[in-house]
Amino acid sequence: MVLPFKPLSLAFKNVNYYVDMPAEMKSQGVEEERLQLLHDVSGAFRPGILTALVGVSGAGKTTLMDVLAGRKTGGYIDGSINISGYPKNQRTFARISGYCEQNDIHSPRITVYESLLHSAWLRLPKSVNKQDRTMFIEEVIELVELSPLRNSIVGLPGSNGLSTEQRKRLTIAVELVANPSIIFMDEPTSGLDARAAAIVIRTVRNTVDTGRTVVCTIHQPSIDIFESFDELLLMKRGGHVIYAGSLGCNSQKLIEYFEAVQMVPKIQEGTNPATWMLDISSTAVESQKISSFGFRKNQELIKELSTPTPGSKDLYFPTQYAQDFLTQYRACFMKLHRSYWQNPSYNVTRFFLTTVFGVLFGIIFWNKGQQTATQQDVFNLLGATYSAIMFLGGSTCSAVMPIVSIERTILYRERAAGMYSEVAFAIAQVSIEAVYVAVQTFFYCTILFFMIGFPWHLGNFLWYYFFMSMSFLYFTLYGMMLLALTPGYQIATIAMSFFLATWNLFSGFLILRTEIPIWWRWYYWASPMAWTIYGLFASQLGNVESLVEVAGHGSMPVKQFLKQSFGFDYEFLGIVAAAHVCFVLFFLFVFAYGIKFLNFQRR
Repeated sequence: MVLPFKPLSLAFKNVNYYVDMPAEMKSQGVEEERLQLLHDVSGAFRPGILTALVGVSGAGKTTLMDVLAGRKTGGYIDGSINISGYPKNQRTFARISGYCEQNDIHSPRITVYESLLHSAWLRLPKSVNKQDRTMFIEEVIELVELSPLRNSIVGLPGSNGLSTEQRKRLTIAVELVANPSIIFMDEPTSGLDARAAAIVIRTVRNTVDTGRTVVCTIHQPSIDIFESFDELLLMKRGGHVIYAGSLGCNSQKLIEYFEAVQMVPKIQEGTNPATWMLDISSTAVESQKISSFGFRKNQELIKELSTPTPGSKDLYFPTQYAQDFLTQYRACFMKLHRSYWQNPSYNVTRFFLTTVFGVLFGIIFWNKGQQTATQQDVFNLLGATYSAIMFLGGSTCSAVMPIVSIERTILYRERAAGMYSEVAFAIAQVSIEAVYVAVQTFFYCTILFFMIGFPWHLGNFLWYYFFMSMSFLYFTLYGMMLLALTPGYQIATIAMSFFLATWNLFSGFLILRTEIPIWWRWYYWASPMAWTIYGLFASQLGNVESLVEVAGHGSMPVKQFLKQSFGFDYEFLGIVAAAHVCFVLFFLFVFAYGIKFLNFQRR
């Protein structure tokens, strides 16, 4: 491999894991406050050795792996975990380890090569230059046999893009380009046919042969896959270890271990050792393991690997992340840029709706921008302003949610891997949306401004563009913020519908601000739409001196009519503009810190 790495061992002793007792079990009379899922689990993983975590469903394989990798988001852990003899520190451990999740979570709209580039850019240290990084990515692509797929779009699982087996290999590659010393793989062959599973295991074997420490959870493996492993950690239901040690050639050491126990039937010729091992496991067998030679040998190995080698040093990194904040932002922004650019359905829909709504409203309110002779003419323009904001703003808010929902799922994986700060991701997500909103709004404003026929002045157009672009930006950020504060897209959509309805009601169009009851008027100022209508309307008509016929009041200047009937003052535009900036910054802040502090992924 192009980049060197430090081989590391992992030893753990008497690891216990508890969760709060489920309410269902308490209702059945269970009095304990905690439920124990792992019981005094001990073992060791070494460089260049492929270890299998095996057990029936509910044995605690994935639970143990999550505890060792530091991926648990709740529960209580005790016991000792050492990395090459030193106590494990999760912040440094994330820098030298990789975790291949069972679900194969990747950005769906970027290519295989772009996925690897993103991971390598953020996880390799600053000392690795661009040339070496590119060479290392190419080596990993060759190692996991992804060369024919390097320019393929990843796609969504079961929908489009890569097959399940190809996604598994991509998952391994994404972790390998971080140059880890220890790699965990959760069910790498789950859901694959025999051929696909063989390809993935060959990839895993190639990875081990580079000298890394690799641990895999395996559920009911075939004989070929089972015998590809070097060592085994066998668990029974309830989180107890039955066997920890070498498999031997053709699983001979494992077979000898169990056949030495009284009343255990001999394995039949041609039987899968993994199947036989699970079948003959019984309470009698497990009770005799403690005094066995294999168990004592495992304890000695754990003791040896839990002691630092003379002259060695503990792992240390001066910073939490491999890259500085600015590089994290650039990497996230470039990935999102490629993801958005290669998502034509989202972009085409966005610009199609922009054009359709712009032309539709332009035709309906054709050349009414300077028709202010009567009171009804002014109300027509108020309706044009309201329609231009509400219809497209609501669709913008709802359209961004599924996009950010997918990216948030990917964030959970990348954050656990220690790739970047959540704030860097949030700012990058807002930045790429702001770019598209700016272009989208320019098309929309150009269509509307000239078709409606507002008085042509550069200042008028700039005000129109500013307020319209800020409104679309806060609608977008509002959708992103709701998603960050709720567990899923569906709940966020429900919350959006409720609050947009109140924004609509208090926008100053359905009922003018001067007509709203005084005890509800505060919400008018809390509605961003009300500020946008104020800004758009006042900027275009707030300084017009031409006369308007007002029923019961005769003629008066348009600017006076706006101030008297609507409460719109042209001199207030600076504060209105500042309020828009405040709304955008507020939604950005809540989105960023919602992403940072609220984790709806439970492990």
